[in-house]
Amino acid sequence: MNAYPPIDEHGIVGDLQTAALVSAAGTIDWWCAPRFDSPSVFASLLDSDKGGHCSIAVEPDTAAVTVRQLYLPDTAVLLTRFAGPDGVGEIADFMEPISATEPAARHRLVRVARVVRGSLTFDLECRPRFDYGRATHTLEHTDDHTAVFRSPSADLHIQTTDPITLHADGADITAQFTLSAGERAAVVLTTTPAGAAVSPAPAWESIAAEFDQCRHFWQTWLRSSTYRGRWRDMVNRSAITLKLLTYAPTGAPIAAATMGLPEQIGGERNWDYRYTWIRDASLSVRALSDLGFTEEAYAFRRWLRDRVEAGGTASGEPLQIMYRVDGDPRLDEETLGHLAGYQGSAPVRVGNGAADQIQLDIYGEAADALAQATDLPGISGWQTFAGLVDWLADHWDRPDEGIWETRGGRQEFTYSRLMTWVAFDRAIRLATEHARPADLARWSAERDEIFRQIITRGWSEQRQAFVQHYATDVLDASLLLMPRMGFLSPTDPRWLSTLDAMDRELVSDSLVYRYDPAASPDGLRGTEGTFNLCSFLYVEALARTGRLPQARYAFDKMLTYANHVGLFAEEIGPSGEQLGNFPQAFTHLALIAAALALDEELDRVESQPPA
Repeated sequence: MNAYPPIDEHGIVGDLQTAALVSAAGTIDWWCAPRFDSPSVFASLLDSDKGGHCSIAVEPDTAAVTVRQLYLPDTAVLLTRFAGPDGVGEIADFMEPISATEPAARHRLVRVARVVRGSLTFDLECRPRFDYGRATHTLEHTDDHTAVFRSPSADLHIQTTDPITLHADGADITAQFTLSAGERAAVVLTTTPAGAAVSPAPAWESIAAEFDQCRHFWQTWLRSSTYRGRWRDMVNRSAITLKLLTYAPTGAPIAAATMGLPEQIGGERNWDYRYTWIRDASLSVRALSDLGFTEEAYAFRRWLRDRVEAGGTASGEPLQIMYRVDGDPRLDEETLGHLAGYQGSAPVRVGNGAADQIQLDIYGEAADALAQATDLPGISGWQTFAGLVDWLADHWDRPDEGIWETRGGRQEFTYSRLMTWVAFDRAIRLATEHARPADLARWSAERDEIFRQIITRGWSEQRQAFVQHYATDVLDASLLLMPRMGFLSPTDPRWLSTLDAMDRELVSDSLVYRYDPAASPDGLRGTEGTFNLCSFLYVEALARTGRLPQARYAFDKMLTYANHVGLFAEEIGPSGEQLGNFPQAFTHLALIAAALALDEELDRVESQPPA
């Protein structure tokens, strides 16, 4: 097993409550259960020795083999295929989606090995390390096909079919088995609460039914998409990824499936992204809604309204920037000093200390998400929302930490002001369209004051561009959202000048940096790569300004950085490698928005009669 496979050499499988990463070599090196934000069962991605893994690999002595990974089309069924002179085989990894509104106690990951030509010998290793490698476990080796790893907080059951015979290796399990053409074998991994009874041994009929149900679920869900554009495969894969990252019991999308994957190899920019950011989630559900997936948008708006009504935030504000998937506002950050980190990138952090930051832009993203609804706001829901907007009228004009969660002190960030403008604009629209009581005069006055402030204090005459915050001339790619949010026309001279400035300073071969940390210190050591979200926002901005050849080139170029199964992490490094947590919702929602914008503008131009 490669100690640390490249971040992008992974696929993801999940059941809508948890998710696992499977490396291109067939190793599960990340899985947390029973929720996305639960302690890990396998985490060798963060420490190859102490993290734990489950691998199925072709026995090295068989012969050198070529390994290829792919998804069954329009599904989250992941295939890892081994081809060599002795035979061709594959492993199918899948988790049947759990759409229930109640959290499930058991989560089942099925691994089916089969050989289609010749004969292959496989090595199986199952070495869980519970609670990020902090908890010890014991092994109950029940029979040749069943074993249970028991820890104080959770258990893992492993069950197999013939011809896989399990052998104890200390407190772990190994096996070796050979399959010939037409033969198959299954490994079923089930996470349960501590002390749970063992389920009956899996039968092939039930495994085949799970496989068919999993495939049917994804293909049926994807048929709801209204997208018929030029990049259907990539848009569909991004939509499936956003769905995989959404916690079904509450409708809360998480930012990414992992924690601790570095923005710079060996650096300290390593964060836990397994939580629901108001910003990321609002933009995720908007992307799904724009594709026709309305149920996800409705579920998130319900979750969001519950957060507004619940209060009790860590920051003392009406909303905080992120929550656990069940709405719990407590995300205490701690360092896992016993873990080495991905390729030595330490510290490894669990929890997120930015939860109590003040980031005023979240009120705009929340209002924009609520404004997408076609249903009338309920009486209590409207009263709560209107109260939130009234509160914002008294509290928007102050420094905050900004969208990028800098740890270098608060500033008057232009993007934060932009999104508070959006909050008032959308609130006014909702009140007007639905005839709801509101202090429209006050809301309108605050909206207009924010507009005046941005175009005077957020504009740099020297740079001829909107800048990151009022005390700097540094550019910031988050402002690429200005036209989409309706603050400026995409052909406004000030916007075109800002876009030109970003072209010169933040864009590198169509890839976009979010800002320059050297020019605007963010309180952290090290550098970072280009930011995938910003690269796709750049495509959208180019398309809306009418620069279609440049937009299409940038989009097609960006797609070449996707991994082998169409997934993106957070950033692209200096050598073209993917960096940061994986897969990243921000990147995939921005890909969808860019594709929709580019399709719309290309269709408009192509439908015009020739001159």
